[in-house]
Formats: sequence, C-alpha cells, structure tokens
Amino acid sequence: MSNYGEQILSKIVESGDLGAIKRFGIKRDHFATEGERQAYDFIRSYGAENDNQPPSYATFAAECADVLYMPGITDSFEWMTRQLKADAAREELLKRMESTEFNRTLEQTSDGVEMAKYLERVAQDVIAANTVEHAVGKTFEQLKVDFQTEYQSRKEGRSFKIWKTPFESLNKEIGGLYSGDIYGFFAESGRGKSYSIIVFVHFLLMQGAKVFVKSFEMHSYRWLSRLFSVMTAEQSLLKNERGEVVGVPNRELLTGKLSEEYEAEFMRMLDEINDYYPGELLLQAKGESGEGKITRSLNELDEELSRRPDIDVVVIDPIYGFSDVYGRNNNRTTGGAAEQSARRFEGLVGDHNVVGIYAVQADVDRKEKGEDVGSHELRIPSRDKVKTTKALLEIATILFGFDSNNDGLAALGIEKGRDGGEDFELELISMLDVGVLREPVISPTQFI
Repeated sequence: MSNYGEQILSKIVESGDLGAIKRFGIKRDHFATEGERQAYDFIRSYGAENDNQPPSYATFAAECADVLYMPGITDSFEWMTRQLKADAAREELLKRMESTEFNRTLEQTSDGVEMAKYLERVAQDVIAANTVEHAVGKTFEQLKVDFQTEYQSRKEGRSFKIWKTPFESLNKEIGGLYSGDIYGFFAESGRGKSYSIIVFVHFLLMQGAKVFVKSFEMHSYRWLSRLFSVMTAEQSLLKNERGEVVGVPNRELLTGKLSEEYEAEFMRMLDEINDYYPGELLLQAKGESGEGKITRSLNELDEELSRRPDIDVVVIDPIYGFSDVYGRNNNRTTGGAAEQSARRFEGLVGDHNVVGIYAVQADVDRKEKGEDVGSHELRIPSRDKVKTTKALLEIATILFGFDSNNDGLAALGIEKGRDGGEDFELELISMLDVGVLREPVISPTQFI
C-alpha cells in the first residue's frame, strides 16, 4: 500500500502549510487507513483552534501514533495529492461495483443505453470526488510558452482557420471568418437574412469548409432551392432580360416548374454537385425524419460536434430555434433561459473551435417600420433591436445587420465588431429570388 497519505500529513506539519488541504481539495475519505483519517481530523481541529497553524512534530507524533512521521518530503503537494486521489478513486470504484445498489441497478436495467448512462454517472461521481483542482491561473512563464506555441500553430495554419466571406470589401475590413468566433446576422422579418447566410454557406463550401446547418424554420427543399439558385448564378447558367447573370429562379424550383430550356442542364449540375463543392454540407432541416432529423438542444449539438470533430462551421437559423431558449430558467430572470443558451452556444463554439453563425430577428416596432417589405429606403436595424436576449449581441464577435428591397439593392453593415469596423456598410446588388447577392462591379470609367 502506498504511503502518500503519511507523506502529505508529514509535509503539512513540517512546512506549516495547513492551507494545502483547501488548495488541493484533500478530504478525509481520500486517506486509506483509519489512522491517517484520525491524523487528518486532528490536524484540522488543531488548526481551527490555533490560527490555522498545524501542530508541531512533537504534538503530532504524540497524538497520532498510528501514522509514521516522514521528515524532508520534497515532492510537491499537487503531485502527492494526485497519487493519493488516484488510489482513493480506485478503492471507491471497487466499493461501488461491489455494493448492493450497483448490482441491483444493473440487474433491473435491461436497456443497454440506460445501463451505460448509469455506469457513466458512477464514473463521473468518482472522478469528480477525486480530481485535483487546477491552479487559479497561469503565470507569465507558463503563458509565454503557451503563446509562442499558439503563435507558431497559427503561423502554420494548424490551430485555427480564416474563411473568406463572399464580399472582397468585407474581407478587407474584417479579414474573414475566424474559427472559434461567432457571427450573428439580424434583420427585420422577410428581409433576407437567411438568404444572405446561404450565400455565405455557398462561399464557405467553395473554399472546402465542412458546414453543419440547423434550419429550424425551413424544410430542406426550400433551403436547398435557395442554395441552388446561388450556385447556378455563379455558374452563369441564365441571364435576365437586361443581360445580367442570374441563377435558376427559386420560385420555379419551389413549384417544380423549371423551364425545359434549363431543366436538363440544372439536373446535370445536381448530379455533379459533390464535384462542384470541395466542401461538405451537413443539413438538418425542419420537418425531416429519420437520418438528418433536426435536433433542438444544445446538448445534442455538443454531441454532434464531438462525433464530427472535422466540422468547420456551424450555422443556426434562427438561434431561438433551440428548445433551451425557452427551457429551464435557472436564474429565474426575464429572458434568463435565452441568455443561458446564448452563453452555452458561445462555449460550444470555442470548445469545438468552429466558426459559429446564427440568425436572429430584429425586434422592430410597427411604427418604426414605416414602409412595407417592397420598395423602401434601405435601413439596417440598430444593434439594440436584437430579439430574445441582448446576450446574443454580447457573444458575437461581429454582428451583421442586413436589409434588402425590391429595387434590387441590399445593405450589409457591421453593427457590432469586437475588433472594430462598426462604421462599415456595404451596398449590394440583390436579386435574391434568382440567387444574386454581390458587390456592384465598378467600371474604371466611373473614376474618370
């Protein structure tokens, strides 16, 4: 049997460091023998009566005869505590496995998944009770090494990626979309925020990204119809009466009435879509059943990202489609569940090192709207109009405001930029039904 318990107790007495018990979470049950547990109790009670000071060697030896005092211990408290708790964890696990409750539970559980979950809970209990807590923070010496390692990884493109947006002017402003960061899109209802996100998804797929999309409000056919409009616009499959390059009309795809002139060519492109997109699309959409059925909790998102660690980008449209947003509200405040969900989403994006994209509606009062969705002056909603919870504003590295009208124009602006850029606004050519959302082509003669 190891003697880490005696070593720890001896070092506490010799060093006078009674605080080690609290720093490293050393508890009575971690000690292997009754003599060690009684010595632990004596040291703590002595400290409580003597200004948090441990007893002298002489007092300790006299009161704790069943424990061998070992002077001159040079191993660190942290290392010894890890060994002590590792031994304690083994003993506790064996006791749990031999207990009546453990065996009765296994006998009464016929579902293999439920059995595995029970075993997992037992293991987690043992781990939690016998883990040495990490230090509060890192020193400059540790941080320096970490920083140098991360810098080299970034220099070599190993620790994170930058994905370009569809708009060159925007790339010059923000650099691109960074893994580990969150990008919010918000607009009034019906103004094209989902379509603008699909344009971003198309461009990400063209760069080879693996993109995981949860479309809570659109069925897969409608979502794909928009993507295919964007795809065919880039392929210059069609031109309108003004000679402008456009994509297959989304409306014709939705009604299944694509003109004969283009149907065969469009179907050929679909047959070759895996070759067309270097990236990979993983789509969960409203109304799907079986494989690809949409999941609605952040716990499930965490599991999905764990199963596919190669995913680069996660798109949530809209963010309040998660059941967690209207679920349990632990802090019992207005909007508390939505705020907790936003914070959890932020954590998942960081933990899995993906680009996070979400859509949220701008909560604009009818009196503020003025015009209808049709022809109106472009007006990007202000950041204070983010619906559901202001935490969505806080977690976003960049919050993009968007608006479009029936005059063929749209505007994309940075309403919140963690690294600046909040005055940036980009006017775009917008023919969303035919997959067009692009920067205007500026002729050199315009500068003459």
